[in-house]
Amino acid sequence: MSTPDLGGVVVATALPYREDASAPAGLAVDYDAYAAHCRWLVDNGCRGVGPNGSLGEYSSLTDEERRRVARTAIETVGDDGIVVVGVHGPGSHQAKYWAEVAAEDGADGLLCLPPTMYRANRGEVLAHFEAVASVGLPVMVYNNPIDTKVDLTPALLAEIAQIDNVVAVKEFSGDVRRVLEIREQAPGLDVISGADDVVLESLLMGATGWFAGFPNVFPAESVRLFDLARSGKLDEARALYEPLVAAFRWDSRTEFVQAIKLGMDLVDRYGGPCRPPRGPLTEEHREQVTADMRRALASLGVA
Repeated sequence: MSTPDLGGVVVATALPYREDASAPAGLAVDYDAYAAHCRWLVDNGCRGVGPNGSLGEYSSLTDEERRRVARTAIETVGDDGIVVVGVHGPGSHQAKYWAEVAAEDGADGLLCLPPTMYRANRGEVLAHFEAVASVGLPVMVYNNPIDTKVDLTPALLAEIAQIDNVVAVKEFSGDVRRVLEIREQAPGLDVISGADDVVLESLLMGATGWFAGFPNVFPAESVRLFDLARSGKLDEARALYEPLVAAFRWDSRTEFVQAIKLGMDLVDRYGGPCRPPRGPLTEEHREQVTADMRRALASLGVA
């Protein structure tokens, strides 16, 4: 049986909250709004959704909330797309637990960082992914050296790719040279663009997917960009992409969750607040995100 791929436009979903004094930080997860958002993304052509990623504020959720968020996505999307659940954890035993839970609940695949909160060495990284992959679902490893301080280099990915069930890497180093290096050293591993502001460059170099942030705001337009790039229609892809890049750059900044949620608010999709440790944007950042979004919307004929 062939292992399903995890490519295409899969949206790292933002998570809506509603005010509730009894909930953590006074904010309760709004599961109905989250389900509606997942449905909207798939209905607008996205291949699937990715709950419980950094954008989904997984580390601010209780264990019960974290599982229910993933279940909500799985039940909502059904057979109309794929659900790639984030199973990040400080150690392999936590990540494997979340992988087992995701498998039990019907996930199509897993997204997994190296150990969080610890700068793991080569052997520890391999052991971490071996534990997660042993659950049996397709695994997309996630290279985010900015946050984890662990760089899944092309050479290390060549080793990780030998682990059964590891099928892809979400590449978030920002170095588009990595796409070809990974394809050369780990030819069986699908490269998925993880940073919105280098997505076109990555796709032109052979990335087969986009695990995406700003498609929470522009799903149909993002799918069109992906399709144009994958079909080699460079002029059309550039014309669509260039006015969006200023907004997309926020996906690679510390304030990416707040920026994307503000973008959602600006297109009348509820983004709302974040749980701590993320606070509101500064006024300067809010003004800049708004200006970047206005330019993007004008280019799309929405403003």
